[in-house]
Formats: sequence, C-alpha cells, structure tokens
Amino acid sequence: MRRSATASLVLAGWLLAAGGCEQAPVTGDADAARARVEAVRARSTTPATHEWRGYLADEARSHASPTTKITRENVADLEVAWRYDSGEVAPDGATEIQFNPLVVDGVLYGISPLLRVFALDAATGEELWSFDPGEVVELWTRVRGAVWWSGEDAAGKPDERLFVGTGPFLWALDPRTGHPVAGFGEDGRVDLREGLGRDVGGDMMQVVLTTPPALFEDLLIIGGRVNELRGAAPGHVRAFDARTGEQRWIFHTIPAAGEFGAETWPPGAIDVEGGANAWAGMSVDAERGLVFVPTGSAAGDFHGGKRAGDNLFANSLVALDAKTGERRWHYQVVRHDLWDRDLPAPPNLVMFERDGVQVPAVVQVTKTGSVFVFHRETGAPLFPIEEVKVTGTALQGEHPPASEPAPVAPPPFVRQAYTKEFLPRRSAAERAQVAEQLPSLRYGHTWDLPSTEGTVIYPGVDGGAEWGGAAWDAERGLLVVNANQVPWIIRMVAAEEGFNPQMSLAGGYLLACGGCHGADMRGDGTAVPSLVNISERLSPLELYRVIRDGRGRMPGYGGSMPSWQLALLAGWVWWADESDAPASWTASSAGGEFIHAGYQKFVASDGLPAASPPWGTLTAYDLAAGTIRWQVPLGDYPLARELGYEGFGSENYGGPVVTASGLTFVAATPDAKLRAFDSETGALLQELDLPAAGFATPAIYEADGKPFVVVAAGGGKLDQPSDSAWIAFSLPGGPEN
Repeated sequence: MRRSATASLVLAGWLLAAGGCEQAPVTGDADAARARVEAVRARSTTPATHEWRGYLADEARSHASPTTKITRENVADLEVAWRYDSGEVAPDGATEIQFNPLVVDGVLYGISPLLRVFALDAATGEELWSFDPGEVVELWTRVRGAVWWSGEDAAGKPDERLFVGTGPFLWALDPRTGHPVAGFGEDGRVDLREGLGRDVGGDMMQVVLTTPPALFEDLLIIGGRVNELRGAAPGHVRAFDARTGEQRWIFHTIPAAGEFGAETWPPGAIDVEGGANAWAGMSVDAERGLVFVPTGSAAGDFHGGKRAGDNLFANSLVALDAKTGERRWHYQVVRHDLWDRDLPAPPNLVMFERDGVQVPAVVQVTKTGSVFVFHRETGAPLFPIEEVKVTGTALQGEHPPASEPAPVAPPPFVRQAYTKEFLPRRSAAERAQVAEQLPSLRYGHTWDLPSTEGTVIYPGVDGGAEWGGAAWDAERGLLVVNANQVPWIIRMVAAEEGFNPQMSLAGGYLLACGGCHGADMRGDGTAVPSLVNISERLSPLELYRVIRDGRGRMPGYGGSMPSWQLALLAGWVWWADESDAPASWTASSAGGEFIHAGYQKFVASDGLPAASPPWGTLTAYDLAAGTIRWQVPLGDYPLARELGYEGFGSENYGGPVVTASGLTFVAATPDAKLRAFDSETGALLQELDLPAAGFATPAIYEADGKPFVVVAAGGGKLDQPSDSAWIAFSLPGGPEN
C-alpha cells in the first residue's frame, strides 16, 4: 500500500475540516420580533390544554390532544392550511427534520434541517423570528423537540424561556425574540461535554442533545446521545437550573465505587467505560416528584468483553427523585446488552383500572417489541415477566447473560425472531436467494449471540419500537405504537487489543461500509460490488462523491459525516489493498477485542426486506386487559409499489398522536403520507399527501378557534429525498370547525 499517498489524503482531509468550524449565532432584530410575537399572543384565546406545550404533548409523553373538533365524520375534509419551507436542505441533500414542535400562546416553535430555530404564527405559518446557532450539521445533531419553561427570574419577575439542544449545547432562548438569554450558562448556552466527572474531549459528537430535556419545576433533566463505541462518554443523567444553567445534580448510570450497582461492572468502570445513556428522552410525574429515565446500552455495542457483569444502569428504566437525582427504583430490561437494545423512547405515564382501583403505571416499549408495565411508585411489574434463554456461542472473552426478561403480557407487538417461516414469499427467486444465505448465518431466537459468521437481529437494530414511541388514549384505555419488522445482520470481526475504531481508518471503513461490502471489501458478487482495486474504476474525487451522495441502493453519507471524514474514508478505500482490509485481522492477534462490521439490513436481491410482510405495523393495546385490540400494516416502500406490492408496511420513524375524538394520526413512513386511523378499530380513514416523507411525530393543536395537525416533512431516511417543509392541515371554513 502506498502509505505516503494515504498520508497526503489524510492531510487533505484535515484541511477540509477547517471549513466546518463553529460560527457565531445569527438572529434578527429583537424589537421587531417581539412586536410580531406579542401581536399573535394578543390574538390567541386557545386554552393551554388545547395547544401543544410539551414534547410529545406533555411531560407524561401522552402524544394526546383533548380536541374533539376533528372526528371520524369530518377527517376526510382535512386540507392544507399552511406550509412553511425554510429552503435549507444541505448541499448534499442528506438532511432530516425529526422535530415535534411546541405551540404556546398561538406561536409554533420548530426547527429547520440546518438547525435554525424559528417561531411561526400557528394559525398561518408566518415566520415571526429565527435563530441560527451556527453549528455544523452532522447525523447526530438531529433535534427532536424543545422545552417551554415559565417562572420567575432571580428578581421575582415573570420569565419565559425556550430550551433547545443543538449538538453538545443546550440553548436558552427568549421565546419572544429568539435571542439567547444572557444569564444562562455562557452567552445563553451550556456545554454538555463538561461536568461529567471526566474529560471526554472536545469532539462535537461526544455528547449530543438529540431529545429535549425533561422538565420538573425549575430543573432541566438531561441525558444525551453518545457514540457507543469504545472510548465513548459516560451517559450520566444531570439536572440543570433553568435560570442559570448551573448543574444541580448528577446520577451515575455507570456507578462509582461504593454506589448501588458498581458490582455489576469491572472495578473503575466509571473512569473508562461509556454509554448507558438516556438518549431517548424521559417522562416526569410532577405530583410524585419522579423522573423516569430509559437508558441505552453500554459501549461498545455487540461486544462486552471489557465490561463483565450485568452493567447497571444500562438498558434500564430508572425512577429518580426529580429534586435530588436519587434512585427510587429500577428495572433492567436487558442485562449485559450485546444487541444494541437501547430503550428507544420515553415511557408513557398512564392510569388504568385494576380490581376497581385506578393504578398509576409507567409503560416502556422496547426494540424487541415488548411492553413493560410497572407501578410508578414501587416499580412492581403489573404483568408477569418470564426469562428467555440466550442462545449461541459467545465470542472470545465475552460474558453473556444466561437469559433476558420478557413480559408474559401484554404480548409483543412484533415477531420475536427470524425463522424460515418468515422467508419472503413475493417471488420464488427472492425466497430461494434468501434461503441460500441462511445456512451461513445464526438465526431463529430472540437472543442469538453476535457472531463472526453473522447473526440475524430481528426485529432489526433500530427496533421494533423506535424513538417515536407510543401514544396513550386515556379515554379508551388504548396504547398505540408503531414499529418496524425488518431483519438486520450483525457480523463481528476480531481486532487487536485496545483497538479503537474511532482512531482507525480501517475501523471507519468497517463501521460505514463493512456491513454491505464486507470486512474483506469484496461485496456479495451480485448487488454489492467489490471495492478491491476500486482505484482502477474510479478517481479519488469520483469515489468521494459516491460515498457522499450514494449510488443505486447505497445511501449517501453526506448527512452523517463532515467533509474531512468523507475525504479520509474515500482516501483509505481508494488506496487500500486486501492486506489492509479488516478481514486480515485475525483472532489469534485479537486479544479478545471484537468490532461489528457495520450496520447491515438483511435484504433480498430486489432491495426489499428478506422477510415476509408486514415490514411495519401500527398496534393498539387494551392496556388494562394486557391484550392487542388491533394491528394493521403501516405504510409502503416506494420501491415496493414500483414492483407492484402494496399493503406490506414499511420501516417507519416518528410516533403516533391521538385525539379525544377517537383518531390516531401518524406519518413516519417513506411513502410521504400523513394517515388518520380510527383508534377503536384501526380502520384507515384518511391519507394526506406530504411533499416529502414525514419522519417526525405530528402535533395537534387549536389556534384561532380551529384545529390543526402539523408535521415536519423533512425526508432524508430510507433512501427518500430530503426536504425542508412543515405542513399544517385543518378543516375548511371558519373557527367553529
């Protein structure tokens, strides 16, 4: 391999990084913005309960609106009321909008694909102000919501703030002007990389506030996203003062010596291990003073040879005293996670009747499709839980658990393992092609261990349930959840002792490209081409553009990597030969280290999932009974429709919302639709066209006497084009509707 040429490309990549530096925040005239906002507020007469004042509606994460103005009878009359388009898709086109907006006093607060925060007139879509924080847009800077806080400032005067995260920063903005609040943190923001108890470095991706904080009184309770590779930041949960930005308490999700749970880790884990972070968001029971924290897996994903033990508080639902951060109770949903089975969504706080008594419950949906239901005050399971055996042979140096917990009821909302009965049935060719691959893979059980041969993870690594979460229809006692039902393959590769993929170009290739092209760079000989001697077919610039923009079935990485990382990856692939490929790493030199060979969806030769449908579903539970009321396929892949298949369901991202009148609204699918279902029966009542796929949770609110359903149509996932639109639907006619 020509190392000097590679060194030149590395240098060129770092030079490209100079163009991605942070810039100063940009916002408009404060007085003019304040006047516009105050005019809208003066006009607004909507009760607070009929707006959308919290992430996913409220701190209980109900996803629910009390409006009764949209009904089964008139939902077919919904039409576009307004459209707001920032026109800010990134040059490479690989951006998304995952934001669930807030609506307060007639003003809607949202975000653009390039993280420009804005305020709109919720009735008309007219822009009132905008704020550009100046952050570099990366994959991990997707933002899913914001927090509205009102109280008194230090002098006892009324105070209002809008809190939103961009990258590692939590901003406090004046909701009337969009200007940062000078007295909060440093110049209106707090750097979440600080205050974790150890130096995690200055990388913008070490801690990212994807999901907004939970709010309890004057405390902002924050988890955050970390990278979950070896060397990741710890996922400790912290509370910050809403007025000053001062850190008030910290809960160690990786316990220190002497703390509860420390014995479930190797000694000194808090100083070196990472992950166990609350990236999905939290829920708050203000009456009981509890915050419910769902956590993710410990680093690194799929191999825990260096973290022997159950690894509390990873993959756990933890109830903390919201004032102090003290643990009240916990339940570990996955012990010593080797499957990246993060708890993917905020839990729902619900009430339902049991034996004539109203029970306060907390409900957690999971990537495996389970619904765990606990008593909020004690953590006691409200339905029986059994143990499911972990199967397969452990990798060298691994310490797998013997079993994992699963509720006996309610039943799971997705199939629990990939078996031969789920082989695709759409054609004999696809069925035969997939069946031919199975003998070389491990499959058939919910908890099959990761392997070097390849293990089918089903449902895939994203779930099952994903970050959109579930909706609670209190009127009908229904929990509604959308889910993915597609298989993925995880292959493990041996690496040298102490290997860190973040510091290795070969490791970067493995994570970005290895899932499809393989650790040996040879592809599959058919749909996935070999990368060996790619320099004979493409120039360095051509390869860079393919990696950035994608080609055919290959997605582009322009939205997930800055230019300098793309240049480094392209340079390594262009110059590498087989001796540099990760497949040349041997178990004999590994010393017990393993890394996964990228995230690979298990697809057939036609590009559709290597499983029978449904590939995506919407499910409603009668929660008190612990039974499924109904389940329907959700969405379609555009590719499936091109091939003549409809009604198969599709992967989906973003959650459902429900109304008191008995409707469930959900976008989430790649076919660019907003759908309305009958909450009682699952009957599809309406499909509304979007300009792009709406991979976000809608919001439902009233303004100027009319009901609105709004969703961000940002596209950018599942091979769909990006857009920058927000679409609000309403009924025709005057305020009486």
